[in-house]
Amino acid sequence: MEHNLPQINYDEIDFLVNLLEKYPRESLRKISELEGIEYFKLKRLYDKYYGEDKFVQVNAILNISKLGLKSFVAFLDIPRDELRSRALEILKNPFCNYLNASFGFRMGLYVLYHVPVGQEKYLDELLSKYTDSYEYYEVRAYPKRNTKFGKWNLSYDYAILIDILKNDARTSISKIAQILGKRRPTIDYMIERLEKLEIILGYIAIRDDYAYSRSLVGIADELDEEVVKEWENKYDFRIGVIIPKGYLIEWYFPPHEDMSLKILELGKYVKKYSVEYLDMLRDINRMGPFSQRVRKDGKGYKSILEF
Repeated sequence: MEHNLPQINYDEIDFLVNLLEKYPRESLRKISELEGIEYFKLKRLYDKYYGEDKFVQVNAILNISKLGLKSFVAFLDIPRDELRSRALEILKNPFCNYLNASFGFRMGLYVLYHVPVGQEKYLDELLSKYTDSYEYYEVRAYPKRNTKFGKWNLSYDYAILIDILKNDARTSISKIAQILGKRRPTIDYMIERLEKLEIILGYIAIRDDYAYSRSLVGIADELDEEVVKEWENKYDFRIGVIIPKGYLIEWYFPPHEDMSLKILELGKYVKKYSVEYLDMLRDINRMGPFSQRVRKDGKGYKSILEF
C-alpha cells in the first residue's frame, strides 16, 4: 500500500497515540464518552491512522524474561545486492523479532533476536549461516536491574493469544474468541492471567515505521543521565543495557529529518553508530510469531537452529 507522506498530519497522529496510550483496549465509543470527544470525529481519525499498514498501532508489552527469552541484537555484513534475499532467509526463523537495513560500522542488516535461555551458545552457528562477518550483543531493559528468567509452561492457545495482542492489542474479545474457538469469558480470563503473571506488563500505542523512516543506532560505554533527560523533550528514542557493559541507543526520525545533521549532533555520544533504513525492507519485515517458537505439546521452545 502506498502512502502520500506529505498528507500526514503528525499532530493528529500524536493526538491519537496519546489517546490510545491512555485507553489501549477500550472501545471508541467508551473513549469518546470518557474524553468528551465527538464519536464520529474520533472514528474518522482512527480509521485514517490506526491499524496494519497504517501509522498507529497498540501492542502488548511483553516481559520476555518471564517467558525465558533473552534479547540479542546482531549487526551483519551483507552485500548490498544480497540484502533482500538474506533478509528473507533470516525472517524464516520465528526467533527473529524484526530486522532493518543498516549501514555504519557493519554494512547490511540489524537483527533483533529473542533467544531461549540456554540457547545462546547457538548464536554463532546461527549467524554464520548468513555471513562470516557479524557481531552481536545481549541487551536488557534500561535502567539496569536484576533479571530472573522464567520458562514457557503455558498451553499453546496462550502462544496464539500472545501473537494477537502483540500485533494488535485492540483486537476485540469477540474476534479473539472466534480465532481460538473459545467463549468470551475464557478469553477475558486468559488475558487477565497473562497480566497477573506479568507476562503482559501493559500496552503501548506507537507511531508505526511509516511515520519514522530512519533511526540512528549507537553503542556507548557510558551514559550521561542529564543528557538523557534532555533527549526526552527532543526525540523518540530507546535505550537498552548491554550485558556485561555498555548501552544500545536508538533514536527515531521522520522522513523530513536530515540524518547527516543528526549524526553530527548525536554521534558524539556513542563510540560507533549505524543508520537504520526502516523503509527499505518494510514490505517483508515482521515480528517473529511467538506461536512458531513454542512446541504444541507444551514442552518448551524449539531450537533456534531448526529454521
